[in-house]
This record gives sequence, C-alpha cells and structure tokens, in this order.
Amino acid sequence: MANYSTNEFKGGLKVMLDGDPCSIVENELVKPGKGQAFNRVKLRNLMTGRVLEHTFKSGDSLEAADVLELEMEYLYTDGDMWYFMKTDGSFEQYAVEKKALGDTEKWLKEQVPYTVTLWNDNVINVTPPNFIELEVTETDPGLKGDTAQGGSKPATLSSGAVVRVPLFINEGEVLKVDTRSGEYVSRA
Repeated sequence: MANYSTNEFKGGLKVMLDGDPCSIVENELVKPGKGQAFNRVKLRNLMTGRVLEHTFKSGDSLEAADVLELEMEYLYTDGDMWYFMKTDGSFEQYAVEKKALGDTEKWLKEQVPYTVTLWNDNVINVTPPNFIELEVTETDPGLKGDTAQGGSKPATLSSGAVVRVPLFINEGEVLKVDTRSGEYVSRA
C-alpha cells in the first residue's frame, strides 16, 4: 500500500490512522522560529464521523486508505437496511446499515445518486448530493399578506426532514433544499 509523506497532505486525502480510514479535512504547515517544522492536521474518521486533530513531524508518513468512493442510486429500504445500486451498468447492489447512513437518512429519495464510500467492500459512509428536490408533505397554510417581516415556518418533506421555509410555501410544492445546511433554497 502507498504511503503519503507530510508534504503530500491535502484536504480530501484518505489515509489510515490507528487502524481506521480517515479523510484529511484541513492541513496546516507550521514552521516555528526554533525547532523542526510540523503539520497540524484535522482528520475525519470515516467509521465514526468524529473529527480529530493530530500533529505530524515534517517527514512523517501515513499509509493510504484503500477507500473507494462510488456513485450509487438509492433504491429502497426494508426497515433494517437501505439498498443502493451501482450506476456503472453492473447493477450491483449494496445493503447499508443505519450506522453507515447517519444523518443522510433524512435526505433519501429513490432514484437519486449518492456518493457511497466503501472500505474492504463494506459501506462505511453515504453522502447526499449538495442539493435535493423534495415535496412538502405537511406545513401550516400560508396567509395572504403574512410576509411583511419575512418570517418562516417549519415544513415536513417527503423524506421526513423538517426545514424552515418562507410563509408562502404550501403542501404539495416541490422544494430545492441544501443538504449540507438543511436550509430551503428555492421552489423546484
């Protein structure tokens, strides 16, 4: 397996740390006036999702993580597992546990491609697209002339997610939502 030296560290690089695959979130090279240079690195553990900070002396190296990121389409759930299918023509399906799905569960919509991270042929993470279009299933009715202050109200979407929307949004409308922040963007 390949090794990455501290001078090759950059955001998004996948490395092994303490037996777990991690992704480098942030890398800062520090050159103190006295002593050896070092890298202050923020890493996200791909198994647990926790972010940790670690320092490496200049010249240290880490093993590359054998991690695959594939585009897969969400198919369905049977209550215990969520099923995704490769979109490369092989139609191979992967079953995903709730632990690997995490917060992505509230952004699931059938036939939408998601980024699925595989390690040792097991799914460890599912990342939704940045923007997704979902239908409003439940919200309070908007009243005419009720937008003088630019207020907002909660709306439940077809996936089960609850987002704050402007007062003029009604049930049945399709909205574009930012999955990174969980905020309303526009009508679709």
